[in-house]
Amino acid sequence: MSERIRVGLVDDQALFRTGIRMLVSSQPDLEFVGQAGNGVEGIAMAATALPDVILMDIRMPVMDGIESTSEILAAAARRGGPQPRIIVLTTFDLDEAAMRAIRGGASGFLLKDADPEFLLAAIRTVHAGTSVIAASATRELFENFDTHVATVVPESFEKLTSREKDIFVLAARGLSNSEIATAEFLSEATVKTHISRVLGKLGLRDRVQLVVFAYENGLTD
Repeated sequence: MSERIRVGLVDDQALFRTGIRMLVSSQPDLEFVGQAGNGVEGIAMAATALPDVILMDIRMPVMDGIESTSEILAAAARRGGPQPRIIVLTTFDLDEAAMRAIRGGASGFLLKDADPEFLLAAIRTVHAGTSVIAASATRELFENFDTHVATVVPESFEKLTSREKDIFVLAARGLSNSEIATAEFLSEATVKTHISRVLGKLGLRDRVQLVVFAYENGLTD
């Protein structure tokens, strides 16, 4: 079996932590490596346990999940090692705090009452390098809150080819690789290559950050 995915959890509810630990530990491809009860403890846990994926509650005492997410990713960048993927957990479907966490580097968000199988699938999906929520859900989140859209197109965006810009816009609208392939008369493998190049040129980690970039800079049309 390939190396197991290391999972950490930051949440202030002890009963919830116990449930998640048991759920994760029941999976042969996952390893529960650490937990914390607030954002400050979460930073320490991330530095010592080095999880691949962190489930991060948003609302906690001492330090919330938004600040903790930013600090964990910044610390990982300073170490020069791989950055953990962070999934923020929220009670509300359209939550401005979740939007802020995504802006801060989280790879997506889940409702805390999500089905266990969906949460497990989300961990695996994020570890594989993609977001855990449909881009359309992220778009809905952004459309419900002020995103302070920029009026100047970033220089990095102008470095994209015409084809890459077209694919960028379709991805920002929430289309899957297969849907983009159909719209652009390309193979899915070619679309995947284009998406990787777009992310690289824009300095973005995944499609969630692509959607954030698109909405912050008014590039969704």
